[in-house]
Amino acid sequence: MKILLIISALILGLLGILEIGLRVIVGFGNPLTYIADNQIGYLLTPNQNVSRFGNRIKINQYSMRSKSIEESKENTTLRIFLVGDSVANGNWWTDQNDTVSAIIENYLSEKLGKDKIVEVLNASANSWGPRNELAYLEKFGLFDSQIVILLINTDDLFAKAPSSSVVGVDRNYPDKKPLSAIAELINRYFLKAPKIPEIKEGGDRVGFNLVAIKKIHELANQKSAKFILVMTPLLREVDEPGPRDYEIKTRKRLEEFTQAENILFLDLLPIFKSVSEPDSLYRDHIHLSPEGNLVISEVISKSILEQNQL
Repeated sequence: MKILLIISALILGLLGILEIGLRVIVGFGNPLTYIADNQIGYLLTPNQNVSRFGNRIKINQYSMRSKSIEESKENTTLRIFLVGDSVANGNWWTDQNDTVSAIIENYLSEKLGKDKIVEVLNASANSWGPRNELAYLEKFGLFDSQIVILLINTDDLFAKAPSSSVVGVDRNYPDKKPLSAIAELINRYFLKAPKIPEIKEGGDRVGFNLVAIKKIHELANQKSAKFILVMTPLLREVDEPGPRDYEIKTRKRLEEFTQAENILFLDLLPIFKSVSEPDSLYRDHIHLSPEGNLVISEVISKSILEQNQL
């Protein structure tokens, strides 16, 4: 009996050490959570402050990856609104200070000096497409922003309509905290992933998303805000094997669309191709490394300075 008690105590002690280690070192047990939304599909739960794998992640009262903000800005503030998907958001692998929005904010603050306060808001979430982003702006507005930046990647042109089916089902979109860090570890890496309902959508998805981009442009115009569309390429477009035929056709369609709508379009493909080691710009085939974030942030910042003569 005494041996059993000792063994039980040792097991509980080891589990306690593992729980604390997973929480403190990895950040398990406290993942970002999501909420469903009928129009947007889903968005990050407001007012979160977590640390995952050593990276700080702050979500404000409007589900932005930004510090808390006032709905209206001061006259001396240059407010820029970055809207996008996981490339803009940075996810758990990007510290708050290394996100595209934070880099742009720091870059412009240094260039413009102390007389101008720069705020770069960041409304983004994993797998959002132009229709999610439009729905967010229609629901929350532009927060008096003078410049709106829509950051997409090539795949976003094929994004499906907003849906909340993943929330609370897909383990990457939890709607509540796990019981423990150990429970999250087991669920994420040892249990079979739950089956996610397939979202089916027919018709011209590229066309649907171009319409959404057009409407975002119109929203910016209605509020007298400048609009910039920025697109990052997939790694295969930059290096071998190169873009697929349907991506080449869609890129041409997008270019013709932006010209017809008089939209300022920053295509990062030529810039990424000019880099000697394009692999260094990516974490995987879509998401960018810190070096990639620096490249696109500099391109966007310089365009803002040039176009707005700041």
